[in-house]
Amino acid sequence: MIEHKTIVVTGGAGFVGSSIIHALHEQTDSRIIAFDNLRRRGSELNLERFKDLGVEFVHGDVRLPSDWESLPAFDLLIDCSAEPSVHQGTTGSGWPLIENNLVSTAHCLEAARKNNAALMLLSTSRIYPIETLERLAWEEGETRYEWLDDQAVPGVSSQGVTEDFPLPGARSLYGATKLASEYLLQEYHYLHNMPVMVNRCGVLAGPWQMGKVDQGVVSLWVARHYFEKPLCYKGFGGTGKQVRDVLHIDDFTDLLLKQLQHKELWNAKPYNVGGGREASTSLLELTKLCQEITGRSVPLSKEEETSSVDLRIYLTDNSRVNQDFGWKPQRKMKDTVESIYNWIDQSPPGLQKILG
Repeated sequence: MIEHKTIVVTGGAGFVGSSIIHALHEQTDSRIIAFDNLRRRGSELNLERFKDLGVEFVHGDVRLPSDWESLPAFDLLIDCSAEPSVHQGTTGSGWPLIENNLVSTAHCLEAARKNNAALMLLSTSRIYPIETLERLAWEEGETRYEWLDDQAVPGVSSQGVTEDFPLPGARSLYGATKLASEYLLQEYHYLHNMPVMVNRCGVLAGPWQMGKVDQGVVSLWVARHYFEKPLCYKGFGGTGKQVRDVLHIDDFTDLLLKQLQHKELWNAKPYNVGGGREASTSLLELTKLCQEITGRSVPLSKEEETSSVDLRIYLTDNSRVNQDFGWKPQRKMKDTVESIYNWIDQSPPGLQKILG
């Protein structure tokens, strides 16, 4: 049973935040408040959806302490507010990323402390160091790169990365801000006995994700096929064989609802959360799947040079979260691509203009 009476979701008008709000609305009688600055294009379209549900919306910026004053008292904060692109901060000043991802977490923690509330952080798989991941033993298959079972470091196998994977090393400024946020949550749990939950998410995908080149790759790939726009295989020689596991957003909200029913486990222990190897894809395989589902092909170019923050392979080992919550993903790659295609196909012209 979910006992929280008032739930605030920061970044509530974004893809993940709005999906969480819809799931909570269906499964709880809680008062739900979406808190968002509407900076990301397309997020404003969720306001009508909230109105239809009777969900409250508060326009505000998590980086500004004064904006928190417009919120009522709450007993659960779900922090989905972040700059989600790993490529941000790779050139120029890193301050906007630090402010968006780390300073905002500090404000979330203070607001939760003042309200005596629980806090869930959406962290990321990018907290794991790049060089250590890139040194893992791998082999090249016909359509993808694969990790081997026999590895020189702990916490990884052909099935993916566990929470025991070593953390020393650079991980991108994006990953560093999220790991630092995790450490702040641990301290607030220790000092204030604050219930906190940390989910290290991999690639999330599904309807209502406004995919871009640097974030939301599955939605981007489906949309480009739907509208017959060009795509590019970037990095690793332009082979398109780099691999990620993909978690459908409905699988993630299923987990969140389970976690809300186990308050005894809100102890700052991090959980790797992803689609796992069974719901993984290379760009090459994703292209073929999009062609099959949309019936369309698009021009494909190649850029051989690899970004300093890119990874050849990332897969999530969900063993810990499965053991503690009895959860595992139910949807496969085909399910995810089909759900995105159907959403685009049934969307009004205004939304299609943004997606196209």
